[in-house]
Amino acid sequence: MDRVLAATMGHTGPLTRAAIAAATGLSAPTVGTLSAELVRLGLLSELGRGPSTGGRRPRSLQFNAQYGVVAGIVLDAATTRLAVADLAGEMLATAETKTPRDEGPERLLGWMSGQIRALLPVAGVAGGRGLLAVAAGLPGAVDRERGTVVGLMPGFRNWENLAVGTYLERLVDAPVVVENDVKLAVLGEHWRGAAQGHDTCAFISLGVGIGAGILIGGELHRGHHSLAGEIAVMCMASEYLARDFGTRGCLETLVGFDSILRRWQPEASGDLGDVAQALLRAAQAGEESAQRAMGDAATLIGMAAANLSLVIDPSLLVLHGPLVENGGDLLERVRSVVSQIIPRPPKVVCSALGDGAMLSGSLLVATQEARGRLRGRLRDPHGPEERPAAKAPTALLVVTA
Repeated sequence: MDRVLAATMGHTGPLTRAAIAAATGLSAPTVGTLSAELVRLGLLSELGRGPSTGGRRPRSLQFNAQYGVVAGIVLDAATTRLAVADLAGEMLATAETKTPRDEGPERLLGWMSGQIRALLPVAGVAGGRGLLAVAAGLPGAVDRERGTVVGLMPGFRNWENLAVGTYLERLVDAPVVVENDVKLAVLGEHWRGAAQGHDTCAFISLGVGIGAGILIGGELHRGHHSLAGEIAVMCMASEYLARDFGTRGCLETLVGFDSILRRWQPEASGDLGDVAQALLRAAQAGEESAQRAMGDAATLIGMAAANLSLVIDPSLLVLHGPLVENGGDLLERVRSVVSQIIPRPPKVVCSALGDGAMLSGSLLVATQEARGRLRGRLRDPHGPEERPAAKAPTALLVVTA
């Protein structure tokens, strides 16, 4: 049954039994028997008869994307975004809410699970029984296999080496995948955004924090220590090594949004988007300090983008951040710097999905996880059909190497 289900999952739209037989190499009678069982289980939908090619009109089958739902949630120090989708990744309900003040990971994870559960009825899911998988995006380096944060999370305290995935899984009573938020962003852009058709590409997030998500040959590149794409700590010049590099000379401390604002107006504060617009307006009006701040930022961002490109040789770089997406010429300046360094530069574009790229990627990952588990059940007929009732979590585990 797994082969029949895989064939229908991997195809957009209906398939006849003959087409399934051709795709799987199974005989027509076998496909008929297996597909009937999958219809009975609710995993396939029978759509009626198609046009005749000379004989009996064939019946069409399609993967039932309404069999269950998945959820994606992306945690940020300011705003948390979440969505519920069907098994084709089509959004059924979305929400955006202010992130509570960090009072420790246990409280925040409890709040996250509550947000997910509250959104399920909005998506038409009663009691959470149809939730098959959750993908959680976090603003820090993540070991996906263990579901732990392996580095600092900007804006959050005491999350390092915690079993986030295991703890959240018990709270939502569904499998949970934990991933770095910018890695989710590149998956989202590749799935439904600017990076469609670009299997080797990178997504660079330029905000208060800086990070990159990298695809190589269509696969997410994490690296040996799950640190691939952590360009925030990229050293921009040798002289910084002797000057407290971690707080002065890395990319994030030089061109993180806060640093750019301090170069322009040390007293600037307020909503990130509003301040970005004010800086861009000042630069466009010819204000010298604003133009200098933007020029310095474009040079350093362009250098970092070029260095990354020289390592992975992508066909596309996607940039995202308030200074890129709110107008102005920062994007064009970055393109100019990249082209000065690289003989055959990649295409450099603005994100098509914006703040939704990470959430889109989380739904893709959650959908893949749910589909994989459904197929796994069919491959192991003796495995449990239902998940055991989850025990209430007591304490958040610390995972050590």
